[in-house]
Amino acid sequence: MSYDRAITVFSPDGHLFQVEYAQEAVKKGSTAVGVRGKNIVVLGVEKKSAAMLQDDRTVRKICSLDDNVFMAFAGLTADARILINRARVECQSHRLTVEDPVTIEYITRYIASMKQRYTQSNGRRPFGISTLIVGFDFDGTPNLYQTDPSGTYHAWKANAIGRSAKTVREFLEKHSKEEEMESDELVIKLAVRALLEVVQSGGKNIELATMKRGETMKILEPAEVEDIVSVIEKEKEEAEKKKKAATSTTTS
Repeated sequence: MSYDRAITVFSPDGHLFQVEYAQEAVKKGSTAVGVRGKNIVVLGVEKKSAAMLQDDRTVRKICSLDDNVFMAFAGLTADARILINRARVECQSHRLTVEDPVTIEYITRYIASMKQRYTQSNGRRPFGISTLIVGFDFDGTPNLYQTDPSGTYHAWKANAIGRSAKTVREFLEKHSKEEEMESDELVIKLAVRALLEVVQSGGKNIELATMKRGETMKILEPAEVEDIVSVIEKEKEEAEKKKKAATSTTTS
């Protein structure tokens, strides 16, 4: 029997193959990184180069769900569009009903529940996307959540999804320091440095969005991203020079 024909059939060893195939679709998507600081949250994504005559304004991997929450995704863009629209409606419905913006966990749980429903009924397929959802609750607490095609979600301090996510996650684990999370500038730099591990041709292929406590989402201009990349490259060159100088001193 072929166990990957129907979404509702488990294989004898307990796998739902269609969900696993959806996770493979995510791994082929553009890399996305999220970092949660003390007073800022940052999302960065690998930007695919647009065709010469294409308006790159229409190719977005980062979008706002409400004034206090935004998300990035990796995987199938058409699936993401449906999920984003439903999440936006839920944000407005929540605001209308209780007169407060959604908490980040609430909208994450809503998105994860919708994904899970699509793994449990015939005639559907799972959403082929993972999401990074960031923002501030109304009490000013910063949050970063990740959801995957199976409908599970987790809170993170920093995480990556999409192509080469493992490489980027290992970089974040190695370089993420608690004391640096208090500096907005260092949080932004960490996100960019993590992306530069896998993104070719520097800042022009990076899209970056930030949100500070009490403010709305800001998508950085390409020139601003290039400036950050230039600073990071200078710091890297200086660190290498110091390392070489220290090595030659030790040798002599």
